[in-house]
Amino acid sequence: MTTVKTLLGLPGLRPHPSTREELLERPVTRIYVTELPDPGRYLTAGELVLSGLLWWRAPGDAEPFVAALATGGAAALAASGADAGGIPEDLVDACARHGVALLEVPPDLSFAVVTERVVLALAAAADGARKRLLTAAAEDAPLADLLARAVDELGAACWVVSGVPRVVAGTAPLPVAAAEPVRQFAAARSRPTAAGGLTVLPVEGRHSVPWLLAVDGPLSAAQTELAEELAGLVGLARARARPVPAPLGGAVRAVALRTPDTDEAEDVLTEFLATTGKPVTPTANRDPSVALALVADDGSWPDGWADQAVAALSTVEPLLRATRILAGVSDAVPAAESRGAFEVARHALSLAADRDGGVVVVPAAEVGVHQLLLAGTSTDLRAALRGRLLGPLLDYDAEQHSDLVHTVRVFLECSGSPTRAAKALHIHVNTLRYRIGRAAELLGVDLADFEAQVDVYLALVSDP
Repeated sequence: MTTVKTLLGLPGLRPHPSTREELLERPVTRIYVTELPDPGRYLTAGELVLSGLLWWRAPGDAEPFVAALATGGAAALAASGADAGGIPEDLVDACARHGVALLEVPPDLSFAVVTERVVLALAAAADGARKRLLTAAAEDAPLADLLARAVDELGAACWVVSGVPRVVAGTAPLPVAAAEPVRQFAAARSRPTAAGGLTVLPVEGRHSVPWLLAVDGPLSAAQTELAEELAGLVGLARARARPVPAPLGGAVRAVALRTPDTDEAEDVLTEFLATTGKPVTPTANRDPSVALALVADDGSWPDGWADQAVAALSTVEPLLRATRILAGVSDAVPAAESRGAFEVARHALSLAADRDGGVVVVPAAEVGVHQLLLAGTSTDLRAALRGRLLGPLLDYDAEQHSDLVHTVRVFLECSGSPTRAAKALHIHVNTLRYRIGRAAELLGVDLADFEAQVDVYLALVSDP
């Protein structure tokens, strides 16, 4: 077992004089580097927390940081005070008060070197299968190689499955649909979860969309312990990975996705678009609640893709903090026209927000051209045009407590057919003709004229 005291044998790490001896006996399971002022939501028990104290600005800043470490069960804090003129006194006091071991890191020692030394120390302290898996992780082995080594140790096939769902990596074909391990875990919310011939464990990580480790068959206590170790290492591999944006040419589609929790949107979109198997380029957006990306379209997008997207996002939705996932997708356009594609995707997203359901995906085909044209018009201009064209009708309805505006809209949406409009409004066709005639008098237009119909309809749907 690796303890804080074990790590003191590494060059560059030394205990602060204020640290009590018994705190150095705490076991260390992994290392976590952070500069967040409150890292509590990301901590797991047994972590050696490494920080350059960039979050510290003034006395008092240390209290919430150290309190989060204590609550999260951190093994120790290794701090470098290079940018703070040494380790602040309030940090020393807070660590002593909360019982958190404080280690000093020399300012000239790179955190990358410390991380490497700690990972290697954890590997050296392990034995047998655990040692071999830790060594693979320390060597930054690809995820597929890490799973392949795990198969030798576990004696069973294993897979990493994303909550979207998709199979991220595996050592054999997954015997069930990728959604099954996700549903299994979502239903039980325990670790590990055994059902349907698979044992499913959550992968450690600080991502909104979880990854899961699925192992073939029920596991013994020793196998379960090793699988849990593997799940932690997969989490480290995921954290190290940095997706490389793909420069896109040819045809592309724009996708806009929104979740109520602004921290989730980008992660959900990234994981979701990975299911397409197509090159993706994330795009910066001023609104943090909306994630944007371009996706290559080689002509193989299936019909009914929006329904498939809803099914995929509905699988992961129970595992998120978000209560709704909304998405809009543009048509395929040349990459040079991506700016317009983003406008279409954003407008499709706004339509999704007006629909019911926990997961709503609106493709560009459901966005009317008139809606896109109106979306580019200012609110003041739309209000002015609506008042100019519909003013007499709006005033009449207000005075008479009637609803001629609604009658005219239904009439126009029925392509000017009195029979269809009367049926939709549940009135006699002669009543419909009378109302349309009265509305035409008030508006001063012929509602049988196509251009007049277009003008009036645009005014009707441009309510700001």
